[in-house]
Order: sequence, then structure tokens, then C-alpha cells
Amino acid sequence: MVDTLENIVGVSFQLTEEQLMLQKMARDFTAKEIIPVAMEHDEHAKFPREVFDKARNLGLVNMNVPEEFGGLGASLLEECLVAEELGYGCTGISTSISTNGLGNLPIIIAGNDQQKEYWLGERLMDKGQLVSYCVTEPAAGSNVVGMQTRADRKNGSYIINGSKTFITNASHANFYTVFAKTNPEAGHRGISAFVVDRDTPGVSVSKKFDKLGQRASDTAQVTFENVEVPAENILGPEGSGFYTAMKVFDYSRPGVAAAAVGLLRRCLDEAVKYAKERETFGTKIYNHQAVGHKIAEMAINYEAARLLTWQSAWIVEVGKPDARLSATAKAFAADRAMSAAVEAVQVFGGYGYMKEYPVEKLMRDVKVFQIYEGTSEILRNIVVRELFK
Repeated sequence: MVDTLENIVGVSFQLTEEQLMLQKMARDFTAKEIIPVAMEHDEHAKFPREVFDKARNLGLVNMNVPEEFGGLGASLLEECLVAEELGYGCTGISTSISTNGLGNLPIIIAGNDQQKEYWLGERLMDKGQLVSYCVTEPAAGSNVVGMQTRADRKNGSYIINGSKTFITNASHANFYTVFAKTNPEAGHRGISAFVVDRDTPGVSVSKKFDKLGQRASDTAQVTFENVEVPAENILGPEGSGFYTAMKVFDYSRPGVAAAAVGLLRRCLDEAVKYAKERETFGTKIYNHQAVGHKIAEMAINYEAARLLTWQSAWIVEVGKPDARLSATAKAFAADRAMSAAVEAVQVFGGYGYMKEYPVEKLMRDVKVFQIYEGTSEILRNIVVRELFK
């Protein structure tokens, strides 16, 4: 039995003063710089370079780069706080802003000090460049071990051949973190990670894909044809790439979940605002239980998804990454955000189906959360695997 509050240790939902300031800065930035331009960028599938540069100047890009290499060295929870606020405004624009934080993770996790100094310090922080994360392949999808991209040793270098698809910011990236098989017969132990400069001969980027949602986020295919990469660009020991990729997921999934939480909160706010204004049968529509309960469900799921997301970030910070928890948080947040978007459109009725109202875009943007960074089905497979180990 716990007698006093002083005996309760290890759990607190109170953000620090610095975290609250960071959260407010991201919220203000979203209101001023993202929401006013979100519809235009969506309609024209326009990459938000100006917004990206403004976010970078505020320190909202490359947040996870350690201080010794010029970054903020932000905690994963702090990244999640920002991801929720940016995701509230537009998950297409927020994905463009946050992708450096995914592409640089293999370097942070597996790179040596020299690699970090150059790629993180000089290229990302000093020059303000972009990096994309290249794992997914046209024929492999969620099956990382099934990738076909090869990296063969030759005269002290590696020759990379293959294609990566659905690569965020691919058209604008200055370099890529790329996973390829260095020993195809070794299964998951035969995958290695590399940094590949965009200007290397043989690197090409396809025309960007025309997407259902998150249209402000650039997505394209990257092809490597006899691309010669110096051996010094390998991240970690040869054959360690699969383990690096799995660690990346531990760090990246909470942030993706947080962006979904932000979109969920936007659905909730838009539904509440509309239900306060719209009247049918002589009363505000939130007084009809069929509508009110939909909105209550959004509120319940928002609180639960945010807590799961924070927990999944916290457990990484304390040095105990949990694949089951990160998969749970991302799957739950994605699925509940999808549900909230569908119900928000329903609350708006016919107006929800029109592009001039915000919930139409929210419904298009949200679907991909159930697909990238691990589909909701794959994430459930991970939960099953961890439960029955």
C-alpha cells in the first residue's frame, strides 16, 4: 500500500517547463505557418520548402541530432510533442519536416564519430541538407529481409544495384541512408546499411508519385545502377543492417504515432466546432446522441493514443526499447486516427465530403498511417511474436 505521494516514483505526466515551451513553439508555428498554406500545398502537391526552412531555423528539423554535432539532442518524447503539433496542422507538411529525423537515424544508431561529424554535423546542420531513408522496395514491401538491392565489394568499395520505392523527400534529398544485401545467402544477417550521396553516378530519382493524401510530402522511387560507394560509408559492421533497421523502428514509430495523434486531435476539434454550430430538429447536433457519442469516442481515443505514444517514447529514452510497445502505439494511434477521420466526415454530413471543409483532407491524409512505418497488420504480427516468444 502506498501511503504518500512521495513514495510514488518513476511516473509523471507533467511536462517540464522547457518541454511546454517547445510544445507551444511548435503549436504557434503550426497555426502561423502550416494551417494557412496546407490546402494549397495539398491541392498542387507542392513540396513545402519554405515551411521546411522556417522550421529548420526554429530548430524543429533535425531535433534528434546530438548536441556535439550541432543539434538539439532532443529526447524522443520531445520529438513526439512536436510531431503531434505539426501533425495537427498538416501531416503532409509535417512528414516533409520530420523525415530528416528518420533518414539520419541509421547514422545516429550505427555511425562512427567521423561519419556523424560529416553527415550529421556538416551536411545536415551546417549546410541545411535533406536526407531520405531507403528501405522499402517494389517487390518486398514490409518484408525487409526480402529486399533485392545488392551491395557487392569491389576494389575497396561497394557497388550498389537495386531500387527503393515510396521514399519520402526523395526528390529533394541530398543523400540517402540505404539498406542492401552484402551477403544474400545469410538472410537477415546479410543486410548492411550505407550512406549514399545523391550526386554519385548511377543514382536516379523517378517522377514523384501522385498520391491520395499527404500530397505536400514528396514521395518517389530511387534507383541505384552500379553506384560505387566508398567502404567508409558503411554504417556499422557489414551484416548489421537488419539490426540497425529494427532499432530505427523503435525510435521512429513513436514519432509517427504522435503525428497520427495530432491528426486525431484535429478531427476532434473540427467535429466539436461544427457540432456546436450546426442545428437540426431544433437543437445543436451534439445533443443528438448518435453524433455526441461519435465525438466522445474521438476524445477517448485521443487521450489513450497519446498516452500510449508517450509511453513508447519514454521506454526508449530509459534504454529499454520494446518492439511490442512501439508497434502497439503506432497501430493504435493510426487505427484510431483513421476512425476519427471517418467519423468527423460523418459528423459534417454532406459538407464533410467537400474539399472546402478541412475534414475531407484529414480523411485522405490519415490512411497512410495504417501503411507506412509498418502496416497495422504487420504491427499486429509483431505484437503476436513478442507475446509468444
